[in-house]
Amino acid sequence: MRWSAATIAEATRGRIVRGDPATVIEHVSQDSRDIGDAAALFVPLVAERDGHDFVAASGAAVSFTSKPESELGAVPDSMVLIEVDDTGRALGDLGAAGRARLDGRPVIGITGSVGKTTTKDLLSSVLAVDRPTHASHRSFNNEIGVPLTILNAPDATEALVLEMGARGVGHIARLCRIGRPTIGVVTTVGVAHTSEFGSVEAVAAAKGELVAALPAAADGGVAVLNAANPLVAAMADRTDARVVMFGTGGGVRAESVSLGDDLVPRFRLVSDQGSIDVVLGARGLHLVDNALAAAAAALAAGVDLAAVAEGLASPVLSPMRMALSRTPAGTVVLDDSYNASPMSTEAALRSLAALPAGRRVAVLGVMAELGDVSADEHARIGQLAAALGIEVVAVDAPDYLGRLDADRVAAALVADITEALQLLVTPPAGIPIGPNDAVLVKGSRVAGLERLTELLLLR
Repeated sequence: MRWSAATIAEATRGRIVRGDPATVIEHVSQDSRDIGDAAALFVPLVAERDGHDFVAASGAAVSFTSKPESELGAVPDSMVLIEVDDTGRALGDLGAAGRARLDGRPVIGITGSVGKTTTKDLLSSVLAVDRPTHASHRSFNNEIGVPLTILNAPDATEALVLEMGARGVGHIARLCRIGRPTIGVVTTVGVAHTSEFGSVEAVAAAKGELVAALPAAADGGVAVLNAANPLVAAMADRTDARVVMFGTGGGVRAESVSLGDDLVPRFRLVSDQGSIDVVLGARGLHLVDNALAAAAAALAAGVDLAAVAEGLASPVLSPMRMALSRTPAGTVVLDDSYNASPMSTEAALRSLAALPAGRRVAVLGVMAELGDVSADEHARIGQLAAALGIEVVAVDAPDYLGRLDADRVAAALVADITEALQLLVTPPAGIPIGPNDAVLVKGSRVAGLERLTELLLLR
């Protein structure tokens, strides 16, 4: 979106303290390393590091500031400074103003315990077949990422897809006041971030803020809900929007589902608008529900079935999500290391079990933020892996092995990625993998297991 400095100041109740009010920007970032050569607005957020320390060297054409110019260093003469009370709040206010420019066009919000980013990727691919579409970058889903997604939408955007995350009750409601979605998708609700929410029911209450914020059906509001998840299906009572259910028991559902040796699902997409065969451009049987959610939202936005099937077949997926690669030695590596919850880890293990392989090994990092249920959930996942015939390498996560009989199952605890790599590739240590084997790499972001994937693929 193009903005003049004067318009930015007006939208944020700011004051231009230096520079030309007619200066125009086309990009907004809170990261000074992301400015480049673009005519950009820099938003110096105050967190662990104070973004004001980077204003002078950011290269931005325009910058917010909540500090006097004298505290910003050697600001270039060409830079416009807009003084605001709070730079984070100003970003949200500008995002809301940007959203107003999209009135009359579908804005789709997506939330859920798991599957938000993949559903966002699939939906944006489907919508892009039909019209110019802009979507959240990777997992830009908080009070910073949502307004940035809006503000960096090209002026020609005809559909906007916003991923919405939450760390507590009220967070999604605030994001909805900025993004004002017309269609809301809730993928599922389960055990994830319960250390912050306190219970699965509290997670559901927070995720349901999305459907509660939607316009009424008469004004074009549509809630897309998972029919097979009772906590999600019950959200129909929280909205005046039209409700579309997807998944088992829903109006948008999959029939004749099959899974290839490459983990690519094939199915018949059935809906009130008709049915069509789909070859999903993503791996894992559990991603069929994400595809159904995307299809339901796209159909609600007016996309036809042929375009839905085309978009689902060729999405651009965010990295480290069910990515299948092969090492030089021939070992298959299934990289799902972006994040981990009990729901997503169980699904990844079942995908690993479906791969044709001599041996199957799951390298598992911690599933973070589970609170009081953490030990039980890690132990349950370890038992599931054993039941599926999968060898477990737990990286600094002993709870996976807490209920396993070490004499009956193949499992190991290692301290870090270096030890995990040695165990996997260095004979005669433990369980060296071979050309007919398959390895899953899965853990929460704090585990940083994507580095292990990189090292494995160099071997």
